[in-house]
Amino acid sequence: MPAKPEYHSHEEFINRSRKLAEIRQLGIEPYPHRYDVTDSADHLHKTYASGSLGHSEDAAAGTTPAVSVAGRLVLFRSMGKNAFAHIQDATGRIQVMFNRDLTTVEGYQPADVNGEAITPLKFLEKKIDLGDIIGIKGNLFFTNKGELTIFAKKVTLLSKTLLPLADKHSGLADKELRYRKRWLDLISHEEVQQTFKIRSKILHLIRAHLESAGFLEVETPILQSIYGGAEARPFTTNLNAMDQDMFLRISLEIPLKKLIVGGMNKIFELGRVFRNEGIDRNHNPEFTLLEAYAAYWDYNDVMKFVETMIEKIALSLYGSTKIQSSNPETGQVTEVDLKAPWLKLTMKESIQKYAKINVDELSDEQMREMLIKSEHCDPKKIKTMPRGLLIAAIFAVFVEHHLIQPHHIIDHPIETTPLCKPHRNPDEKNKGIVERFETFILGQELCNAYSELNDPEIQRGLLEQQAGRRDAGDEEASPFDEEFIEAICQGMPPTGGFGIGIDRLVMILTNSHSIRDVLFFPWMKSEQARVEKN
Repeated sequence: MPAKPEYHSHEEFINRSRKLAEIRQLGIEPYPHRYDVTDSADHLHKTYASGSLGHSEDAAAGTTPAVSVAGRLVLFRSMGKNAFAHIQDATGRIQVMFNRDLTTVEGYQPADVNGEAITPLKFLEKKIDLGDIIGIKGNLFFTNKGELTIFAKKVTLLSKTLLPLADKHSGLADKELRYRKRWLDLISHEEVQQTFKIRSKILHLIRAHLESAGFLEVETPILQSIYGGAEARPFTTNLNAMDQDMFLRISLEIPLKKLIVGGMNKIFELGRVFRNEGIDRNHNPEFTLLEAYAAYWDYNDVMKFVETMIEKIALSLYGSTKIQSSNPETGQVTEVDLKAPWLKLTMKESIQKYAKINVDELSDEQMREMLIKSEHCDPKKIKTMPRGLLIAAIFAVFVEHHLIQPHHIIDHPIETTPLCKPHRNPDEKNKGIVERFETFILGQELCNAYSELNDPEIQRGLLEQQAGRRDAGDEEASPFDEEFIEAICQGMPPTGGFGIGIDRLVMILTNSHSIRDVLFFPWMKSEQARVEKN
């Protein structure tokens, strides 16, 4: 048997456990199966924001609207024959008044204990704790101070809590604790709940926009025998039934393209992908990715579609394309305008504009020296990078942080991806360039998109090059996928495709500084590892 956790010896846990036993002895079920809830705090506040409901006497007489709410007890103060409390549900808080003579408790029969009359109000004072979940049936009224209040006629205990809520200001000041115990964070911080409600709405708006444009939502396997579609180290596992090594997908791309070959001309998937890589404010080992593909589109069509979709999402959320971003370290506030069309620059143009560097005038060695001096790159990787990847690294180090307003960075070196179509104008200017764009907002990549490569001969050669890099020790290069080549050999139409990191989009649209703020359960070290480290 596992050892009892430390909190079992805490005074609060012991006291609440004792109260739980006493409640059961009184014949009250502390964890009933269901409760009829007809109203929410937010709805009641909006419905009765103006007008007259009468006073407590009217509510006591039952002449004001009857309501039924449920929520967590977050404040309780006794005032003689009455007690006032705040109940918090998923939409907000509302005040409740308990009365010595008219409030009853479900399942409780008033009794004398050692000569003391234990009324339902006294029962609530002695047996109910902050954090307990209760149901309230009663009538509405306004207090003399104008606060909307429920005169409680019947109280039902719905869940007796054995551990107290964390103190909002001291108990949950530790960010790591808030991420680890998200349920406490959600209880204590209404703004956190609001962030996740916005996240849900963003997902709804994305689906609605794609479906209105004729896209079909599909699902593809998370477990894959061959991974691909991005450059990242995968998580590995084993399929016991077949004694076969498997990988958690790092991208949605390859199976979606197979569906395009199959004649499903507009498709998208919203799903989790997994990359065994670094963790920082922009990266989590598992994250939500949107990928969409449209037959007969190119990257120009995709560009217009993406910026229009995000513009419409901002308008739906806030009624404006302008959003605010605040830096928690400096307090500086930046306004970002998501109104389409967005600024478009080639990768080389952006390097020239923001870094004042003309990469066409630099040798490979000069770029390597520049990157090593920046101290932002691994010198070992820099020494073996081909020219196209050196240019992309120059962009990442010297340009990305300048891209605050929305930018589409187009026309990347071919070495950056093996899955993208070569530029349609193969002149000297576009030699070794593919029709790819990445979208940047607030200095971080949001979207990656291509005119998808559908020439099986060119595709084979590029995937063979990547497989060669993997064999040479590059852990982020993907293995060769013969089945994918076979699918393209059977005919893939011209296609435009894109991927958007949903978590980063939510960060931008909710003014969140870290990806951990927009994931219900971000990756955290185990509690045991955390304790051992400290």
